[in-house]
Amino acid sequence: MVIQNKDAVAEVPLALVSNPYLDELTAGLRARPIPWEGYQRATLITQTELNYIKAVEKKTGEDLSRVVDNEGPVYADLFVSLLQKLVRVDTIQSILILIDDILLDHEERATYFLDLAKKDPSLPYAPLLKCLRSEDDFVPLKASKILTTILCTSPKPSTEAAEELFRWTTAQLQSNNPAVVDLAVQVLESVLRQRTVRPIYWNSPHAMDALVKILKTAAPTPQMQYQVIYCFWILTFDTEIAQDLNRRYDVIPPLVEIAKSAIKEKVIRVIISTLRNLVEKAPEANLAAMAAVKLLTFTENLSTRKWSDGEILEDVNYLKAELEENFQTLTTFEVYQAELLSGRLTWSPPHQSDLFWTKNWRELKKENYALLRILARLLSTASDPVVLSVAANDIGHYVKRDPSSKKFLQELGVKQRIMELMSHPDQDVRYNSVNASWSLIGGSGRV
Repeated sequence: MVIQNKDAVAEVPLALVSNPYLDELTAGLRARPIPWEGYQRATLITQTELNYIKAVEKKTGEDLSRVVDNEGPVYADLFVSLLQKLVRVDTIQSILILIDDILLDHEERATYFLDLAKKDPSLPYAPLLKCLRSEDDFVPLKASKILTTILCTSPKPSTEAAEELFRWTTAQLQSNNPAVVDLAVQVLESVLRQRTVRPIYWNSPHAMDALVKILKTAAPTPQMQYQVIYCFWILTFDTEIAQDLNRRYDVIPPLVEIAKSAIKEKVIRVIISTLRNLVEKAPEANLAAMAAVKLLTFTENLSTRKWSDGEILEDVNYLKAELEENFQTLTTFEVYQAELLSGRLTWSPPHQSDLFWTKNWRELKKENYALLRILARLLSTASDPVVLSVAANDIGHYVKRDPSSKKFLQELGVKQRIMELMSHPDQDVRYNSVNASWSLIGGSGRV
């Protein structure tokens, strides 16, 4: 699959659900007999409906196509109707298997189902969305796959269907079953290619949190890394999302770290494509954060490698050029702020520059001391000695220029924490904590 960095739905490859776990469940249920004749005798289905079912039951591939291609609309109407009026779980399972068989490798047949809206606007989605709410292990998974194909094929995807499907995927992303998580991410990879549903996903409660959590805390496999970042890539074609993605979820630092250690070329490719989207769509919102994690140095390294996909080098060179050009206009404080927001403090020049602090200390007071609070939180929660050393250093610099903040910092627990760090096993942490303590208790010098 070739990633093309163009903002058009057609340019995002269609990646429909292919899940071995779901295939295994399907295979186990496929051979089970369903008492269709009994339904006919009970007048739950008509003789004509029974004949149609028998004509496709247990048929796949070309045998199925010979029947469906002649009467596809009839079968779409029949199966959706059966989902509406039958309730036994085993029967619903079999109907979903039949629908999926029709659509398998023939997503164009989704049109048969979409055309049902002409007679009932709630179709074809309502019965399938009801299946998403089933407590059965199989029914929601199969229904999600079918919904994915229909939504991806629709020229105007249903907002209501997308909202409910995204609520369902958000819950599945938190499953303890890796196969279910994989299926949910695959659903997102496919459905998000539809531009109109991206804002719906972005605004769905906890949806992005669940997706980001996989990347940051779940130690995903390279394949899962790729799939999640692929979702980020698609989302970042939307300018509003590109503007807020890193500000809300701090994704640039982990993306760069993953790229640095990635073995799979496709993982690096999708990360670089995502970063390029962030720069193209919202440079002011993202370049400072990229500068803070030293992306320019990394792109210089990447530009010397040999790639099997030439588009990687094109994207790398684009990022490199943009970073080089904008480094001249980015203010030092923007880079400092991005570094502070990322929580990954290093001994970059601003931390050691008296001129920087003299010029910029008031910025930490804005918005009710928002940045100073972040600095205090890092001092309390970080375990990395470098982060602790730099945070203590910055507290010392700040207090020297704003002695009136001592009481506020004491209320935040900063003074107590600095005293604790003066006995830290790391020499640099001790040194910078002692220096900060001089400012906090009223001294004027630095050790």
